[in-house]
Parts: sequence; structure tokens; C-alpha cells
Amino acid sequence: MLVSFAASAIPVRVDRGLVVSRVQGDVTLLRPGRSTAARVGDHLGAVGDGLRTGTRSSAVLNVDTDVGFLDVSERTELRIRTLEMAADGGRITHLTVPRGQVRTRLRRFTHEGSQFEIETPAGISGVRGTEFGVNVQDDGKTGIATLSGAVDTTAVGETVAVPAGFQNLIFPGEPPTEPVPLRDDPGLEYERRVIFERGTRFVTLIGRVDPVNTVFVDGAPQTVDRQGEFRLTRLATARLRVEVVVITPLGRQEIHEIYLL
Repeated sequence: MLVSFAASAIPVRVDRGLVVSRVQGDVTLLRPGRSTAARVGDHLGAVGDGLRTGTRSSAVLNVDTDVGFLDVSERTELRIRTLEMAADGGRITHLTVPRGQVRTRLRRFTHEGSQFEIETPAGISGVRGTEFGVNVQDDGKTGIATLSGAVDTTAVGETVAVPAGFQNLIFPGEPPTEPVPLRDDPGLEYERRVIFERGTRFVTLIGRVDPVNTVFVDGAPQTVDRQGEFRLTRLATARLRVEVVVITPLGRQEIHEIYLL
């Protein structure tokens, strides 16, 4: 996806970037060509720098010291795509999130030239100071939820505004969907079906969540369709149990333990 920037943007000449302010669990600092364990105080200040979180791990990044914070959830990758200064002193920050969940808490910008964008495989979410979150599934489908302020979601040449209290979706190769009221609901509805194939018994879990949410079963990401449904089939064994983790775009999470038999 090509993005055009204002001609007034000039290369960064001040100390810009993201600073790691909290680390929990398995968090990796990414540099072009190498990676190390992330520590509080690490600075991400160049294009290509990033962060990756593992299972049951998270991090908090401070944006330019006083602009705000990014809450990075488990199983998330984030990288810097652009760090520039606008001619009026505004700060331009573009990030890439190929997978996972990130919640932003940004103060309202005071310069017209300021920009903050998160690019995912499906599109771009841009703000001018707000609190919002994105959820990126492995197939690129992106859920966006705006808690305060406003977010513009852009894909395939079309832009849809997501005001405070609303959420929407972007499917790869499609324009953003129209916003619907914010749910921030990590709940799960499910049913179980037992089937026989060639004399072997299997059990299928059919789960339903809000389509903007991401789902992991026993640590493995699940494909959630447009209606919020996912399916998982396992060989039927005694006391078969699975752990289902549901995460909203704003980072709210619930763990559901389900006995399939």
C-alpha cells in the first residue's frame, strides 16, 4: 500500500522515537538484522526498529516522552515505518503492526503537521490524538475500536471515520466497513459437536465472538470469519480441555477454559 506524505515533512533532527517503559514476560527488541531481549529504557529511534511480544507477555512504550503511550499486548509485532518532523514542529510517526493488538493513549496534537498512523496488512488507521486500539489477525483482517477522539481508517483508496464509541473492520483488499457501536466485549459463545470418521470419534468446537476480536486456542491463532465464528476439531479423548483467549482491539482479554468432553 502506498502512502503519500506532506511535502513539508523533513528528516528527523531531534531525539524522536519510542522508549520501553514496561516489560512483562517474553519481549524482544527488534533492530534491522538482529534482536535482543527488551529492557526498560530501551530506545526505538530508527526506521525498522520494533518490538515483539510472546505468549502471556506485554509491553508499554512511551511515545516521544510526552505524546502518549502504546500498550502492546501478547503475540504482537510492531515496527517503526516513519519518524519525521513537520515544518511547523509537528511530529510524524508511522508504525507497522503486521499482527497482534496495540492500544494507543495519545494526547491531542498541538501542531497541524503532526501525524500518528498504524499500518496493518489490511489498511491504515490515522489519528490526531486519541485513545484507540487495533487488532490484527494472522490473515490481515484488522479490527479498530475508538474510545476517545476520532480515527480515520483507510484502505483501497477509501477512508471511513471511526468516532469515539464506535468500531469497524478492514478486510485485506476491501474498503473499511461502516462503524458500529463499540462493544469491547471479549465474551465467547460456543457449542460442541461430536462426529465419527472411519470409526474414529472427533469433537468440533464452534465458537462465536465479536468479529473485531482475535482468538487463540491453546496458544494457536484462529481464523475468525466475518460473522465472528471460528471452528476447531480435535480427536475426542477423555476430559479433553482447551483454553480459548479472546482479545478486543482495546486490549481487554478473557480466558475461557472449555471441556470438550
